[in-house]
Amino acid sequence: FGNLQDDNTGGAINVEKILIGQVFGGLIFAVLAGQPLVVVMTTAPLVLFTKIILGVSKAFGFPFLPFFGAVGLWNSFFLIIYGFFNLSKLMKFSSRSTEETFGNFISIALTVDAVKHLVGSYNANYNNAACVAQDNVTIAHHGEEHPFIPLAAAVLNRTRRAAVIDDDLPCQREVFLLYLMLMLGTVWFGVSLFNFVQTPYLSARKREILSDYALPVAVVVFSLIGTGVFSKVALQPFNYKGEFSLEAVAFSELTVGAVLFAALLGFSLSILFFMDQNISAAMVNSPENHLRKGNAYHWDLVVVALINAVLCSFGMPFMHAVLPHSPLHVQCLADKETRVEGGYARDVVTYVRETRLTNIFSNILIGLSMLFLQYILPYVPKAVLDGLFLYMAVTALYGNQMFERVSLLVTEQSAYPPNHYIKRVPQRKMHIFTLCQLVQLMVLCVFGFTPWPYIKMIDRKSV
Repeated sequence: FGNLQDDNTGGAINVEKILIGQVFGGLIFAVLAGQPLVVVMTTAPLVLFTKIILGVSKAFGFPFLPFFGAVGLWNSFFLIIYGFFNLSKLMKFSSRSTEETFGNFISIALTVDAVKHLVGSYNANYNNAACVAQDNVTIAHHGEEHPFIPLAAAVLNRTRRAAVIDDDLPCQREVFLLYLMLMLGTVWFGVSLFNFVQTPYLSARKREILSDYALPVAVVVFSLIGTGVFSKVALQPFNYKGEFSLEAVAFSELTVGAVLFAALLGFSLSILFFMDQNISAAMVNSPENHLRKGNAYHWDLVVVALINAVLCSFGMPFMHAVLPHSPLHVQCLADKETRVEGGYARDVVTYVRETRLTNIFSNILIGLSMLFLQYILPYVPKAVLDGLFLYMAVTALYGNQMFERVSLLVTEQSAYPPNHYIKRVPQRKMHIFTLCQLVQLMVLCVFGFTPWPYIKMIDRKSV
């Protein structure tokens, strides 16, 4: 997201600011939050909303960072109002169906981001003008011997997009193939280790360790493969210089009209914060997790508001509770056991280690990593990051009842698992309910992935 922010804002909000904001906001939230198991960070919807703010500032001639800061301050003001009047009580109308639909939308958004990057690599390295020229030469020499070559070249010409943007790109098809291998390899290896706890190999403790550290192990392994084994292939590195400079935003550059206009965007942003923060906290505080600490929805909303008021005043990105990191954090701290209930086996949470230390230490380590990241990030291909996105998208579906019921739509009836809702609810009503959820998810996707930024803003509010 730091690289994406850097590209969208022309370097006004870069990777360095993302990391500084994460350390500051993460530590403050870990110490003061009422529910410390919630993970806060910048998210894909916030990156998109920042792009909307940039578009509005350009359209009306407002300076970007001051206007961005004004939107953030209005957002914090509205969030404090929501907390003061206990508006989080409205979340009682947010059912499990809403949480599951939102969780599936986040998984789809992460997958779409990864696929977009993959398509970009395909257009830039595999199907550009130089590659088309090579194909034309091949057709001229071997067209009669290989009749399928002209057909393949015609398909490539129809899908060629990168060449329209930049005709000077070299043909490097090995770059795209390695990109695809690293991305899929990272998600495959990560998910395999995540599920290793279900195998009979090694001891229970070792299986649990491998499952808990599946993601970092997968990233390290495939980073070594990409930069070590295939060191001759020119992969795109991260844009990280390690130069840290923070200055207070010059709000004096804004006119009164710009400040009032920022209030409109700030209100829209506050709705996004309100929903994301409370839905993430609700999924953490799910009854299945058997947590003992209080929910503190209103207090956490105020803490997030104060954190973002400071961040935006220095041109750093917004942050709030995030999915699927927050529920996954709980799962990593949980003890589970397999129980047989109603004639079938299922994993249930028996105990969760409720602590602030994991969030505190993780953000401290993020801060320490900034001292040497400029020496390490060049060895982490961007393809591995897309594999990380896909890993989060896949693992977020674990335990998602909506996803399970969608799979039942294409499953033979005799192979249905003996879940409790299958036994208690008529199958026709269950499938109708699932189809209604799918319609809601499709509406979210239509608004969320439309190319018009103002429509995306409506989607962020309606979620």
